[in-house]
Amino acid sequence: MSTRPEILFPLFASLETLGGVGAKTAKAFNGLGIEAPRDLLFSLPYTGTDRRFRASVEEVRAPATVTVEVEIGRHIPPKVRSRPYRVEVTDALTTFQLVFFHANEAWLTRHLPTGQRRVISGKVELFDGIAQMVHPDYILRPVEAGQIPDYEPGYHLTAGISARAMVKSIGEVLARAPVLGEWIDPEFKKREHWPDWQAALAMVHAPKGPDDLSPAFPARRRLAYDEFFAHQLTLALARAKVRRGKGRVSRESGDLQQKVLAALPYKPTGAQLRTGREIAGDMASGKRMNRLLQGDVGSGKTLVAFMALLIAVEAGGQGVMMAPTEILARQHLESLRPLAETAEVVVEILTGRDKGSERAAKLDALKRGDIHVLVGTHAVFQKGVDFHDLRLAVVDEQHRFGVAQRMELGAKGTASDVLVMTATPIPRSLALAQYGDMDVSVLDEKPPGRLPVKTASMPVARLEEVVEHLRRAISEGRQAYWVCPLVEESEVVDKIAAEERFAYLRAELGEGAVGLVHGQMQPATKDAGMADFQAGKIRVLVATTVIEVGVDVPNASIMVIERAEHFGLAQLHQLRGRVGRGAAQSTCLLLYQPPLTEGGTKRLAVMRETEDGFRIAEEDLEMRGAGDVIGTTQSGLPKFWVGDLEHQAALMEVAQKDARKLLVDDPELTSDRGRAARVLLWLMRQDEAIRLISVG
Repeated sequence: MSTRPEILFPLFASLETLGGVGAKTAKAFNGLGIEAPRDLLFSLPYTGTDRRFRASVEEVRAPATVTVEVEIGRHIPPKVRSRPYRVEVTDALTTFQLVFFHANEAWLTRHLPTGQRRVISGKVELFDGIAQMVHPDYILRPVEAGQIPDYEPGYHLTAGISARAMVKSIGEVLARAPVLGEWIDPEFKKREHWPDWQAALAMVHAPKGPDDLSPAFPARRRLAYDEFFAHQLTLALARAKVRRGKGRVSRESGDLQQKVLAALPYKPTGAQLRTGREIAGDMASGKRMNRLLQGDVGSGKTLVAFMALLIAVEAGGQGVMMAPTEILARQHLESLRPLAETAEVVVEILTGRDKGSERAAKLDALKRGDIHVLVGTHAVFQKGVDFHDLRLAVVDEQHRFGVAQRMELGAKGTASDVLVMTATPIPRSLALAQYGDMDVSVLDEKPPGRLPVKTASMPVARLEEVVEHLRRAISEGRQAYWVCPLVEESEVVDKIAAEERFAYLRAELGEGAVGLVHGQMQPATKDAGMADFQAGKIRVLVATTVIEVGVDVPNASIMVIERAEHFGLAQLHQLRGRVGRGAAQSTCLLLYQPPLTEGGTKRLAVMRETEDGFRIAEEDLEMRGAGDVIGTTQSGLPKFWVGDLEHQAALMEVAQKDARKLLVDDPELTSDRGRAARVLLWLMRQDEAIRLISVG
């Protein structure tokens, strides 16, 4: 079924098939992201107005919306054109005024004839103690009063779309909405007391009160679930496709791993051993592994990944580890090489810098199988890079990599297993939305002997004290990062701020002691600056956030973040994670500019209270919302019309389990529920999923 089912045609017709919608209105709707009648169904009201009938305006506390029946008194036209036109009216208890600007007198005398009764609804405000209603929303004869809803939904609007036009168009689409088969598991639906799809739509567009607008309202939860379920079904189909692809059985002998473990100066944590077992199980299963290894800064992901690479080598194959930047690739190489040597495993690096005969020699060795583990940037997947027997690909810092790239990577021909590592703790609901096609392993313990980082905050006014503290620390042989403020979303302005701070600190601490790196530098210059800091040639590294993901300098034990209130929680946490990697007690200083906003105060407080990246990520989600937490532009996070990841995280989890179970029970989606689910995928525009079924 690779064409849209006929039952959905009315919902995907042109907007201009709706009454009163011409080209101009259709274009205005597009501005709200509404491109087809279907989108109107999912544009839910976000607010509402109580228009229940009252005896008098005195029953409400102004300013408030009120609906009353009045007798119309005298008309008071303005003496000067710029003044408003007024009409006196009397309800059961009091007399007040209706006010009209730029009034058309003929229209007003016709619609508000003195001595007659009308039902009016609008916002009442007090002006010099007198109640007024400016431009009532409704003026109706008593017999027509039924046209005013008790509770009127309020929608997001834009220029060219009035509230009436929105309500009218939605009403028309609701009338078109077909009766569809049920894709939700019947037991689950009954347990949740959810209405059918049509009924749910009718209910969300006709709220009876403010409670019906909340994400907890059953009809809204049902529609949110439909979205999450369609999304998870797409991810589950992608996962099934990867797993259908014939995997390799990579069985560990354990020899190489034993040698490495024996040479370690510490014992692996329980979390490292557990995730290692999960990965080994996947690699031995004969199905292709597609696993996410999620661990906070300093939780020991590299060791777990290296153990997995050793399994590939023990099974007679090769592994590759890909990092987002050359400096990170070199860092991985440096941390892996000593471990590899104890096991006589050959590790080599390949980056864009390799040229000519040196590059050719590496490629030959790789093709012969003389290189066991290759580390590098995305250069490792370019044309001409051929492995002898690639069994495992490890990708570092996943969030720069969407579902499409994951599938591409797996397609490098060799049915290799894929392990993705991320140091960004992601709240569970977001991890499911973003990585629902993967199995997830979490490292939730820190290796022993890591001292917690002391975190303090102080106003920028105490800058001189901070510099004094730095001077002492440097004389004791310590190193520090100084992160400059995010001035605005402009690297150029950030660069100027960084250069000014660099000049100031150099004057205070000495020419040779301070270095600078920022996003505007040539990569080679930036790498050289980082390398000098790593080698201890410079003591203080002034930087913009380019160091957020990055270099490991165990001797650096001080992190100063200037104007910390401008940074997001996740970013502050990543930056703090750059220190506390050596034996010395580390500190992180958050410099802020008072007065702080409520959000700024809360972020700094959370940073002082905890180092648990997962708790920080949950707080971040609560404060900023899903799109911002992982940066929607590069996140591959879907746009949900109804679903709300902050408040409905648990639904996403159920949707994932349900989608995976449905595909196990009905891989071709041919049962009644399976066929209904296909219609849902079309309804939710999950074209990728539909392609996977038809390819299936």
